[in-house]
Order: sequence, then C-alpha cells, then structure tokens
Amino acid sequence: MRRLVTNALLAFLFVPLTACAPQEKAHEKEVRHVETVVVKTEPLSETISTTGEISARVQSDLSFRTSGRIIERLVDVGDRVKAGQVLARIDAEEQKADLEVALANLLSDEAQLTEAQQAFDRQERLFATGVTTRAALDEARETLLRAQATVQSAQADVDTANDTLGHANLEADAAGIITARNAEVGQVAQAAQLIFTLAHDGPRDAVLDVNESALLGRQLEDDVEVRLLSGGEALKASVREVSPTIDTTKGTIRVKLALEGAPDVRLGSAVVATARYKPVTTIELPWSAMASAAGQPAVWIIDPKTRAVSIRPVKVLAYGAERFFVQSGLNQGEIVVSNGTKFLSDGEVVAFEEAIQ
Repeated sequence: MRRLVTNALLAFLFVPLTACAPQEKAHEKEVRHVETVVVKTEPLSETISTTGEISARVQSDLSFRTSGRIIERLVDVGDRVKAGQVLARIDAEEQKADLEVALANLLSDEAQLTEAQQAFDRQERLFATGVTTRAALDEARETLLRAQATVQSAQADVDTANDTLGHANLEADAAGIITARNAEVGQVAQAAQLIFTLAHDGPRDAVLDVNESALLGRQLEDDVEVRLLSGGEALKASVREVSPTIDTTKGTIRVKLALEGAPDVRLGSAVVATARYKPVTTIELPWSAMASAAGQPAVWIIDPKTRAVSIRPVKVLAYGAERFFVQSGLNQGEIVVSNGTKFLSDGEVVAFEEAIQ
C-alpha cells in the first residue's frame, strides 16, 4: 500500500515537469531585402557661381610721416589724382621751429669748427719752428676732429628737419582714384595714421568671398567668366590668387580674379563670376545609401560571396541634390546598399537583386 502511494506521488510531480519542457526553436530571422548599386568611378566637373566686386590690382594706404593738425584737405572719395599731387596738409609750425633750431645749432658748430681749425693751423706753424710741443699739436688736432664731427651731426639734424617739414604735405604716390578717406580738417593726425586709400590706375581684379565648403579639397580651372550685374558682355578672367586662410567671421575664402582687357571697369561694380572645378575622380551615390559610423559618413558594403553586410567609413567630396560624391573609401566594383540601410547590423546576411550598374 505504501509503495502505491509513493508511485502516485511521483506520477503527480512528473506532470508539471513535462509541461515545462523547452518549446520548439523559434523561427530563424527573416532575411532582409535591400537595393544595391555597384561602385563606379567617374570624373566630376561642376561649376560654381558667386558674387563679388571690382577692385584695383594695386592699392596704397597714404598717411603723414609726422604728427600734426590737418589744416587743409584737397581731395575727396572718388576724385582722380596724379602722381605727386598734394592731397592734404598739416600745420607745419612745429616742424619749422625744429628746422630753425637745427640751423642755429649748425651755425654755432660751424663757428666752433672755424676756431678749432685756426688753433690747429697755429699749433702746426709753431711746431714747425720748434716753439710748441707735440702734445699741444696733438690736442689741437683732436679738438679739430671733434668739431668736424659735431658739424656733420648738426648738418644731419638740419637735413632731417628739412625732410620732416616736407612731410607736412601728403602726396599721391601714383595716379589713381581715392577710394577711402579717414580724416577731416582740424583733426590731429598721428604719424602713420591712415588718411586716404588710393586705388592705382592699371589692371583690375574681381574680388570674391567664396564659402569655404565650396573650395576645401577642390581646385578651380584658371579660366573664369565674369559679368557685371548692371549688364554688358562677359569679361574673361583668370584665377590670380586664392587666400590660404579662412575668414573665421564669415567662413569664407577670398579669391582674386585678374580681369583681361578691362581697365575702365568702374571700381566697386558688383559682378557675378562663374568658374568650373578641375575634374576629379569620384563615386556618385544616392542619398539613401548614406549611413553613419562613429558620427562620420559611411555606407554599407555587401560581400558577394557571403551576402553579409559591413559598414565602411568614406570621405565625401561634395553633396548634391539627392546625390553625394565619395572621394575615397570605396573600390571599383564593390556593392553598396543603396536602399534599406535602416536597422542593418554588421555581419547580417541580406538578399538583393542584381545591382544597378
């Protein structure tokens, strides 16, 4: 009887254990279908248009070489001037006084030189007759040399004072047009303070401030077309200078174009310049192929043998409408996922149709 009870208890405990047995294995993950493209390198040559203005090839900043109060201003912005033309004057009373002092010192030193010369001549005659000593003659010679040096120094002071007096007139260093004025009559101008900006006659440039993203990693063809916004025929130009630095306040790079045969174009005229990039080898992909790896642009690559995907960082050269252009990171003939990149994981096996060529 005891054995029957034990067997019944064992049978009762076995039932829930069999109910807890593992269920059948879950269905395997369904293979994801994606669209693909085959990597193909092609030359990319695009155009870029931006606005700018006409500027003189050569400009000079004019300033007085000495300080003083401006008593006369003879030109204004927009005036055409000739080389050597007086543009402004400062009060030269202080400079005249300095010259008078220098001249007085020179006369005094010349008088002392005359006395030293006479004393030396007298000592030389006395020494020849044996009346004086060699020491007295040498002393007279030293006095004469010091007097000569003093006169030379005084003469240099006179020349300097004369030169400073001449700087009371501010003159144009070349023929051209005044494009900026920074002082008025009655103002005290300091030495080297900017008074006028002069645009020299001669070659003209079109000056552009190009967005940095348009030039970084890209080079422009030398030939550029420039048109005045006011109308007229297109002007031929060539790239003369590309600034090596970026204007951090505006995020732009300054480009200067040399205009050909356009010396009469009005300064400051607004222009639009159209240039072409030098061709570069790139890979064109649709926006839907763009992915991200550690915050950097990337694409998903398919291994044709295993059909497994892996992410690949790439360097993007440019972004276009519905397209982007890869500069490096991919090889010719590789298969890139062009659509269906969301939720892909590294090593995942996918299904795809024959890639679009």
